[in-house]
Amino acid sequence: MCGILAVLGCSDDSRAKRVRVLELSRRLKHRGPDWSGLHQHGDCYLAHQRLAIVDPASGDQPLFNEDKSVIVTVNGEIYNHEELRKQLPNHKFRTGSDCDVIAHLVKHGENFMDMLDGIFSFVLLDTRDNSFIVARDAIGVTSLYIGWGLDGSVWISSEMKGLNDDCEHFECFPPGHLYSSKERGFRRWYNPPWFSEAIPSAPYDPLALRHAFEKAVIKRLMTDVPFGVLLSGGLDSSLVASITSRYLANTKAAEQWGSKLHSFCVGLEGSPDLKAGKEVADYLGTVHHEFHFTVQDGIDAIEDVIYHVETYDVTTIRASTPMFLMSRKIKSLGVKWVISGEGSDEIFGGYLYFHKAPNKEEFHKETCRKIKALYQYDCLRANKSTFAWGLEARVPFLDKEFIDVAMNIDPENKMIKREEGRIEKWVLRKAFDDEENPYLPKHILYRQKEQFSDGVGYSWIDGLKAHAAKHVNDKMMLNAGNIFPLNTPKTKEAYYYRMIFERFFPQNSAKLTVPGGASVACSTAKAVEWDAAWSNNLDPSGRAALGVHVSAYENQNNLVNKTVEFEKIIPIEAPPLGVAILS
Repeated sequence: MCGILAVLGCSDDSRAKRVRVLELSRRLKHRGPDWSGLHQHGDCYLAHQRLAIVDPASGDQPLFNEDKSVIVTVNGEIYNHEELRKQLPNHKFRTGSDCDVIAHLVKHGENFMDMLDGIFSFVLLDTRDNSFIVARDAIGVTSLYIGWGLDGSVWISSEMKGLNDDCEHFECFPPGHLYSSKERGFRRWYNPPWFSEAIPSAPYDPLALRHAFEKAVIKRLMTDVPFGVLLSGGLDSSLVASITSRYLANTKAAEQWGSKLHSFCVGLEGSPDLKAGKEVADYLGTVHHEFHFTVQDGIDAIEDVIYHVETYDVTTIRASTPMFLMSRKIKSLGVKWVISGEGSDEIFGGYLYFHKAPNKEEFHKETCRKIKALYQYDCLRANKSTFAWGLEARVPFLDKEFIDVAMNIDPENKMIKREEGRIEKWVLRKAFDDEENPYLPKHILYRQKEQFSDGVGYSWIDGLKAHAAKHVNDKMMLNAGNIFPLNTPKTKEAYYYRMIFERFFPQNSAKLTVPGGASVACSTAKAVEWDAAWSNNLDPSGRAALGVHVSAYENQNNLVNKTVEFEKIIPIEAPPLGVAILS
């Protein structure tokens, strides 16, 4: 993936304007350190900062069709590009880049987005009528913003910093949508059955869920450069690492870079993630890299994190900072992309407040809402905190096909029922509970969830709060509503982040890109609705989640025994490795 910037239909086609577009594009160079490109057609400019992963030698952008009448600048990975090329037999492709197919699919009109299996943000300019379309992937894994100039121009940028100084108004480009110059507006192209929040009724099929996720991981091993996996030792990252290590040997990547998977973990000295990550790495036999940081290291990086991640949301900043520090270390080893576990908690109701969901209808609707908001929180963090150092994060849990399978399961099966041994994300854990050929040790497979910002070390959050208290006094908090009337910070930590954010992004449009402020990412409102005991908690940390953290699972043996009992109800027979996975 890369960084894109486009200025479309501006009133200035002068040399000075080209220089300005180049200057703004350079603000995205951290996203694409390998090459820069700019193409001008009349009053339209398409710029690109490239991170070369597939076809590094010839895949520079912008890209063109055969006669150069269609121009595209793309940030993304198209996993089914080889199949799409076969569907375009009369087309001549200029590069081996996976994104090259987009310039040729315009023959299908403006409705070809659903043909793309991958993640993407792109601008496509058709010079034959000077029309353009802009599109963003289904969930919003790639970041994208749209702005409008006083001269009627439309601005597109992978990050807010590429357009915030030059647009009268800008906002997040909604995921699963396209913007057409012909219609001068947005249209949703991604509209799966679960999106309406109708309650699904498909029975839970563990093997179908397992196969769908294995397929999602395997397709993401498409690469011509070195890669690794983020491994915190929690369920999600451990499953990703386990599947990757199983199937790596059969991929092109193994031929080029070896069959030993490299794994990476970050934390304070003695943190839960470092301990669990090493245990999983030893079990899987990965080449494991531990990165330690101190609370002061994290505090020193806060301003850079807010500049790059472009938010003042408390939970996002807490979690982004260790990821930001780790990404720099990973890139220093020559790795260009990693696989990560974002999205699982939203799909399966993995956050601890889901223990209080009163019924399956409420449970399902909340998972839908969480998935729809991912682009504002976890996707934002994973994309921007890694791309700050030119490192790409791939997220198989947010694969379109996998989401369809997982969100079609009757949510009654996802409900947390401790008396029956069903903890959060039970359906996912059960799908990979293979006695004959284990993916993970039992206690890892059933390890309770940690928020990423907690798992790196509990003193991390405490250190942030203490630091903020030194910079924000009680008098400042009394006037918070007057200083910040939109999304007024409720804590000193939130106030501290907000001050930094507004120094970098003072525009009113920038404030509006962060919905709800400090607590929305933790879904405080829904937690309070389900259990009034949550109403006094202003801290979005998972540690405080309604008393279910740690104490809920003191007897791990009892949990495993309950799981064995359920095997009598839903027997699972593991298929031979590789069978029916890639079909």
